[in-house]
Amino acid sequence: MRNRMTRRAILRTAAAAAPALELLSRGAHAKETITYAYVLDTAQEAVLYGIRNGRVSSDLIEIDAKALAIPALIQATAARQFDVIETATLAVPRAALQGLQLVILSTALRFRKDTEDDDVWVSAGSPIKSPTELRGKTLGVAAINSTGATLVRFALWKKYGLNVQLEGGDLKFVELPPPALMTALASGKIDAASQIFDQTYLAEKRGEIRAIARVANDLHDLYGLYMIPAVNVSYPEKLAARPQAFQEFSRMLKASADYALAHLDEVTAALAKENHQEPGYFKWWSERDTESPENITDQDIKAFAKTFELAKELGILQSYPDPASLVWEHALRA
Repeated sequence: MRNRMTRRAILRTAAAAAPALELLSRGAHAKETITYAYVLDTAQEAVLYGIRNGRVSSDLIEIDAKALAIPALIQATAARQFDVIETATLAVPRAALQGLQLVILSTALRFRKDTEDDDVWVSAGSPIKSPTELRGKTLGVAAINSTGATLVRFALWKKYGLNVQLEGGDLKFVELPPPALMTALASGKIDAASQIFDQTYLAEKRGEIRAIARVANDLHDLYGLYMIPAVNVSYPEKLAARPQAFQEFSRMLKASADYALAHLDEVTAALAKENHQEPGYFKWWSERDTESPENITDQDIKAFAKTFELAKELGILQSYPDPASLVWEHALRA
């Protein structure tokens, strides 16, 4: 009788302890964290809205995302400070030439039909009607060595026949922050501007500017491709150590970007209030800014190849690896 009571007591004790043991087990398998640095831009907050607000979640990982200005992103990339970094497409072969291997996880920004993001703009009252009239003029950009500005140079060069060399070319490139670009354009200190980002929406809405070159359309007319200004990258050793976590990161980022487009009214209302931005800006972003696919297509890889090829022809790159070899084997494909 005593042995039977002892066994019952043991079973009761085990049953009572089971929930605690389950909690301990869960604690032993806490979620991993993937750190992500992305370009400081209001539109990027829409892409991450689903993740930040619990609309997109994971049982495996948490994403710690931080917005950085382009110079800080460049420093963080070299220092391997983050697990994943949004960077310029041309930064990948440039890093390889310096001994830093970057692996592409996904396309962060892709041109599409009638994208206005990197268009060439002049003041509404400017006498300039065509990019060919920029000879002897000044063109302001946010970052001369960025892929965005380089794609503008490609369009002006290949579509409109301009010499776009930085020294001795047909026009002078001036580097200024986006808000300063708008001020310089309005005051006549520069003749045209590109890369004015979210300033484009307000200036166009107020009738202050007009486009003289549709860069995305121009390059698509030439090559049948929508070019890629930015990609999400990581490092071989990080990917090898935690492949499942990085696959989950890519899934979540894609799902969050999709959520923003599917729930634009919700995202617009929340972010407009949070960022003191007009609600109309996010609708413009969904229709006229570069898209944020957060995956990789065969056409993207062809766009990488054409960008690298033109960059070498222009003297920006001495050489470059096979673009397909730069894409992670577990990248989210479409």
